Amino acid sequence: MKKSNSRLYRLVARESRPEWAQGTRAIRAGGVEVGGDRPVVIAGPCAVESRMQIMETAHAVKEAGADMLRGGAFKPRTSPYDFQGMGEEGLELLAEAGAETGLPVVTEALDVRHVGLVSKYADVIQVGTRNMHHFPLLKELGKAGKPVLLKRGFGATVNEWLCAAEYVALGGNEDIMLCERGVRRNPDAPDAGLKIDFGAIAEVRRLSFLPVIVDPSHGTGDSEKVESACRKAVRSGAHGLIIEVMPEGWDRSAVKCDPEQFIYPSALRKIIEGIGRWRKSDPRPA
Repeated sequence: MKKSNSRLYRLVARESRPEWAQGTRAIRAGGVEVGGDRPVVIAGPCAVESRMQIMETAHAVKEAGADMLRGGAFKPRTSPYDFQGMGEEGLELLAEAGAETGLPVVTEALDVRHVGLVSKYADVIQVGTRNMHHFPLLKELGKAGKPVLLKRGFGATVNEWLCAAEYVALGGNEDIMLCERGVRRNPDAPDAGLKIDFGAIAEVRRLSFLPVIVDPSHGTGDSEKVESACRKAVRSGAHGLIIEVMPEGWDRSAVKCDPEQFIYPSALRKIIEGIGRWRKSDPRPA
């Protein structure tokens, strides 16, 4: 068995916290328990693009059985010419959709300047993969008083991921969900996209007591592969899934952000119905 580097992340390391020698520290996020007896499902669009879009999506994912609503108001994009999100207007629409459906809201803060603003509207603040090493942001989130969903950088090791979580915990906030979002393949390979590191789920659970979420949408980049990835994630011991969803029949060509990977509510419902079966077929400790 590999040795841990718990001295580098002592607050979130299982071996340095006797009270968490076993099990997972459950987190309450807007009334939803993450890390408890069943995996949670966080669902919604990649980005908030209009009031109609987010309201229709929120109601659809609620009816399908989702526990929380996701959606980006600030979007870090590879190209500066791509859609960057609606900013505070998007946050207001997310909060409205969350209040109307009763779903807690998960959304991203891009930098330190956004933390206070996002905290006004969100129940959980997301740190995107590109910001896992944004240490001033992580420190600020340690003081924000809101649960944090920390995505793993697509080139980061598990130890680096846990060190990032330590920055948040060091500020006094241990309400951290770790999110496996996919690691980058060999850029010279024919398929140079991302690949979900399912082995990291068990590794993180051995090293830390924090709950682990999996992002099958970004991790596969393909709507046809999302259900299979969800099944593998649940069987690997994930405490939850964060999935991109748009209203039934929504035109992919009209979507401004990641149109290839969202699924429809009918597919989400099938995934949620399958979670119980998948856990029974390969149960993992809590």
